Amino acid sequence: MSDILRVDGRTSAQLRPVRFTPAYVDYPEGSVLVEMGKTRVLCNVTIQESVPDWMIGRGQGWMTAEYAMLPRATHTRSQRETKGPSARSQEIKRLIGRSLRAAVDLNLLGERTLLLDCDVIQADGGTRTASITGGYVAIAIALKKLIANGSIPATALKAPIAAVSVGIVNERACLDLCYLEDSRAEVDMNVVMTAEGKYIEIQGTAEGQPFVRAQLDELTSLAETGIKELVRLQLAALT
Repeated sequence: MSDILRVDGRTSAQLRPVRFTPAYVDYPEGSVLVEMGKTRVLCNVTIQESVPDWMIGRGQGWMTAEYAMLPRATHTRSQRETKGPSARSQEIKRLIGRSLRAAVDLNLLGERTLLLDCDVIQADGGTRTASITGGYVAIAIALKKLIANGSIPATALKAPIAAVSVGIVNERACLDLCYLEDSRAEVDMNVVMTAEGKYIEIQGTAEGQPFVRAQLDELTSLAETGIKELVRLQLAALT
């Protein structure tokens, strides 16, 4: 990989500065503010002592997510989604939900619902991956309270889940794209993985020329390196 610095002074394989602030909001069962560079997402978990109607009587739980971006999270004001989530928000919230269901043993949760709200305070690229990475921390905080009081076994919380963006910018594979890089990337990809190195989802698109297998391998390898570091930071925040 090239050592040429990127627009924000990072090397190709370097994450933006990452910070988790647990218990950022007092009232949710689990709360964390995750910051990845200038991207900031507030992740709050609510535990509901019920499940959707179609799950009643199964003896297992459910986990779902919501995603929204504040009007001035971006350089210009966007409209509030007062008439329901946009197509983009719908797609992202489904990604967050199905990714983080892999972090919970729903059979051990009992008939409870974990509702994760991800609200983007400031966007500078990678809001969906930050939501997943911060969302796991918020879920872990919430479940550890149920584990501590004996409501669920410790094995209900599985190994960490994290996500990161990668892409090809100026013909170089780069980790954790900021908005300026993302907006002009030749290839843009989001990768979700478990702490054990197993893939949950890969979303990749060639914005210009198609890319080859060697580039795909380079990007997924770069993502795996970044996710290992994110998992380390998640565990440190939970400790």
